[in-house]
This record gives sequence, structure tokens and C-alpha cells, in this order.
Amino acid sequence: MENDIRIVAFIGPSGTGKSHRAQMVAKSKNISYIIDDAILIHDNRVVAGTSAKRANTKIESVKRALFSFDGQAEEMKEAIKEKKPDAILILGTSDDMVDKIVKNLELPPVSERVYIQDVSSPQEMELARSIRMSEGKHVIPVPTFEIKKDFSGYLLDPLQIFKWKGRGTTPYMTEKSIIRPTFSYLGKYIISDNVLRSIVEYASKDIEGIYKIQKTKIENYPDGLIVYIEVVLEYGHNLPDVMKLLKEKAKKDIDRLTAMNVLDIQITAKGLHISGENDD
Repeated sequence: MENDIRIVAFIGPSGTGKSHRAQMVAKSKNISYIIDDAILIHDNRVVAGTSAKRANTKIESVKRALFSFDGQAEEMKEAIKEKKPDAILILGTSDDMVDKIVKNLELPPVSERVYIQDVSSPQEMELARSIRMSEGKHVIPVPTFEIKKDFSGYLLDPLQIFKWKGRGTTPYMTEKSIIRPTFSYLGKYIISDNVLRSIVEYASKDIEGIYKIQKTKIENYPDGLIVYIEVVLEYGHNLPDVMKLLKEKAKKDIDRLTAMNVLDIQITAKGLHISGENDD
């Protein structure tokens, strides 16, 4: 591993708001790469790794964050070698945790350590802890669309923050993703296929040109789902436009109501209804 990479540690207990402030600290230190919970972030994009917050247990999450699993450290080392960062901000809950990450990734020693109390007030840290305990929410310092694939079906909320450090500096916008991991003691939730079918039917209600949804089939994959819809259309409408509108509306509603990552929606016209014919 390159020995001229400047390593800065950002340290604070779990739930005190490190990820929330990671972009701010990185910018203040002129750093464009961040390692947080086993992912490498560059310019608000995930460039390597899979978030430790996807783990099923707290112990697994900690091991992932330390790059302790087979192949995990090698993948990250390859990414760092390819990207050639001149500096990396590494987040950790303690000095020891950051030092273990540095050792496992064969990075140079930490040259500077920033602690959460240096950039956050006691009141702000207590608020962060309160939200973590009561709502089980964690922040990942990248936009929601960047991690949607990895967190399909998790609670995902975007958090946008406008930053301006005073006259003579350039204001900037950061977007972060708030998730509730699977090991949250608040429990998990399951969305049945029937719920998704109901969402599709509801999405079709206000679209002129759709007579009825005949069948909806859901196929689930690790990174999301594919929805197959069979419809009966109304005669007299531009059928391709009607089907395109249903696809857009169904995808938007599933995304908004469930946080599921919709890989594709495929619509098939199975019939054409002509008003006045065969109406009861």
C-alpha cells in the first residue's frame, strides 16, 4: 500500500453524529475520500465496499467495519490502490478501532486525530444519541440513490444539509442517507407481495386509459425487485403513453411507500375494453 497517503482519524462513540459530520470534517481537512462503516466514499459517491450496517447482528457489523472478513480488506486495498487518494478520513468509535482499520488495510499510521467533541457540542451529541436510541436511525454520508441498491427494503430517508463557513468561503450542499439497519432492536418489517399489488392497483386508479389491472407478479432479488403487470386498456387512448405513465407512477409509489429498489417494471397489455361492450 502507498505510504504517502495522509490518514486522518475522526473518532467518537457510536451514535454521537460522526457520519453526520464526516463531509464537513473531510472538507475542512482538504480530504475527498472517507472510510465509514466499511465503505469508501469519494465526492458523495460509494466507490468500494458494502456498508457494515447491512449486517444481521451488531457483532457482524463491527467485524465488517474493521475489514475482518475474508476478501473484504483485499477488495478495499485494491480500490485504494486504483483511486490513489492523497488523503483518507477514517471514522471509528475509538482510537483502537481506527488503528485496527489502518493495520488491516495496510495504510500509513494516523497523522492526525479529530474527536467528535472537537466539532460537536454536548447538546448536539446528546440529540444524536437520543435519535439513535429512540428511532434506531443511522447516517451514511452519501446520497440515498448511491446506496439504494445495497439497502433495498430498508428505511431510507435523504437528509440534505446546506453548509457555509462564513464570508470568503464557498457554500456547499451535502446529502446523506439515514437508514435503520437490520440489527436495530426496534425490529424489522416485511412488506408482502399483496401490499405491492395493492400499490400498483392504486397507482392505476387515476390514469385514463386503464380499464383494470388483471395480474401483478413480483420477483424479488437481493438488490431489488422486478414487477410484472398485466393490464386491460381502454379503447381510444394512446396505449404506449398509458403504459408508460403507469410504469412511472407505479415505480414512484412503490419507491415512496416501501423504500424497495425497483429494478424494472414490465407491463403487458392483455386486452382492450370498448365502452358499451360486455358492460354489466
